[in-house]
Amino acid sequence: MKLNSKDIRIQTIGSRTSAWGEGPLWWNQSLYYVDIEGKAIIQLNTETETERTWQLDQRIGCIAPIDNQRLLYAGDKGIFYFDTKTGDSTLIGDPEADHLDNRFNDGKCDPFGRFWAGTINLKKVKGTASLYCLNHQQTIIQKLDGLTNSNGLAWSADAKRFFHIDTPTRTIQSYAFEKQTGVLSQQSTLVDTQAAGFDSSPDGMTIDTEDNLWVAFCHGACVAQFDSKDGTLLQTIKLPVVETTACTFGGPKLNRLFVTTGIKKDLHEPNAGKVFVIDGLNTKGYPAQTYKI
Repeated sequence: MKLNSKDIRIQTIGSRTSAWGEGPLWWNQSLYYVDIEGKAIIQLNTETETERTWQLDQRIGCIAPIDNQRLLYAGDKGIFYFDTKTGDSTLIGDPEADHLDNRFNDGKCDPFGRFWAGTINLKKVKGTASLYCLNHQQTIIQKLDGLTNSNGLAWSADAKRFFHIDTPTRTIQSYAFEKQTGVLSQQSTLVDTQAAGFDSSPDGMTIDTEDNLWVAFCHGACVAQFDSKDGTLLQTIKLPVVETTACTFGGPKLNRLFVTTGIKKDLHEPNAGKVFVIDGLNTKGYPAQTYKI
């Protein structure tokens, strides 16, 4: 297991301390992310480190861009359109309105502009959460069921494979992905993170241009890089905060890895809840895919 090399530089960025930072994405030359427990969407200008915050009436699990003014978000009350100029939210739908212990968690758009978002059962009742897809016709379709905490997701560069984390299983699952329909098939376990030596929980995930997966480990104070072809662990990067929640590539060259974090209530960590940026990785990622109506 390769740990932090001397060429890797890690620092915090921005002034905000989030209760539970999550869902980062690079869009419009800024880093956008959510504070789930703080019920907020944040835009961080990474050059000036200035921030803009939209306060909402529910916990937000994830966001995705539509155009220069609008976002999608998924949270406690379903999936919404959000106008960043007016602050107005418009409900699209809530497939789990009758699941009072569930809320939306991680999500993002696929390479064809469909929005995927999964749910989490807050009482950790096994098998009661799902993964959904909002298609171009604004219909919400269930793609996976029997989950407990739907989390990180990513697609290969050729869009033939889909990767997904249901956190309590402590695995990364791989699926064949049908581009036109978004149908998932041929499920297999790509990585058993416990067998790979991690005693923490895989959380948010992104992919680089070399088709390597980057996974943030909740309770693990690290992000790890895995080969998406065979699941080989390539390196582990330690951070000084236990609750590392999600990661994405960004910056003008898309070669900076931004990592959101949360606060562990029984542990004093000066930088918990901050956004970290990792430089010197010698790889890069992709800009966020937009939702296409």
